Amino acid sequence: MLSDIIPLDESIIPLSEWISEWIDWLVYNFRDVFQVVKIPVEVTLDWLSAGLNWLPFYIPILVITLLAWKFSGKRLALFSLLSFVLIACLGLWEATMTTLAMVMSSVLFCALIGIPFGVLAGRNRVFESVIRPVLDAMQTTPAFVYLVPIVMLFSIGNTAGVLATIIFAIPPIIRLTCLGIRQVHPELVEAAQAFGASEFQVLLQVQLPLAMPTILAGLNQTIMMALSMVVIAALIGAGGLGSPVVLGLNTLDTGQAAVGGLAIVLLAVVLDRITQSIASK
Repeated sequence: MLSDIIPLDESIIPLSEWISEWIDWLVYNFRDVFQVVKIPVEVTLDWLSAGLNWLPFYIPILVITLLAWKFSGKRLALFSLLSFVLIACLGLWEATMTTLAMVMSSVLFCALIGIPFGVLAGRNRVFESVIRPVLDAMQTTPAFVYLVPIVMLFSIGNTAGVLATIIFAIPPIIRLTCLGIRQVHPELVEAAQAFGASEFQVLLQVQLPLAMPTILAGLNQTIMMALSMVVIAALIGAGGLGSPVVLGLNTLDTGQAAVGGLAIVLLAVVLDRITQSIASK
């Protein structure tokens, strides 16, 4: 029997040890580099979190309600108003603003990194063939796997949670930006080039505008994935709405976990409907 020759219940290839040693090597040799990478994320998060928590509660409610009304209509505006009033009445306003700041920070950096990568993948098939398996691995890797190396490289807290969220949530916007660029009809590109447009002008004035609905759909998916990850990031000390959920799990307090989960669902529904409406228009 093959199982008698090869002990299948034991590790033959010590891959886990190799990965741990590689992470330890990165921490030992490049910790200062990772701390520098952390700075822009930390500054952006601190600024957004402080600003949202400084504002009186009715101002964010009014802004979100008006956005929902403008892009989707009265029904979503009323739902958004009632949702955020309920969140405030549940005593989760500060946690919600912290979560919103974390999501906004994550999505901002996902867009700044992901859209250029998606454009490059959409215009270069070699680059797309290289990046596709990387994106597959990023999307299929369980979210919890990201937490351990993030803690070792960036410590714990809200910033580490945002960095883990960026890594977890960036694949959709890269994929859909690439798809949007590739879906632009070649004849339109050829017509623009025939009129003397440069490559940059073709990208800026033809491909990106026509691909924008698909790009915004990718942004919508990134927002949803970011919301799911910032909750999991509470396990490494990130604040926000993930904290009552994790605390309820640790103390078996069903009510507290349910209240935190309800606030997350309401926030996710509002953001999802608004971004979908923006993309459709």
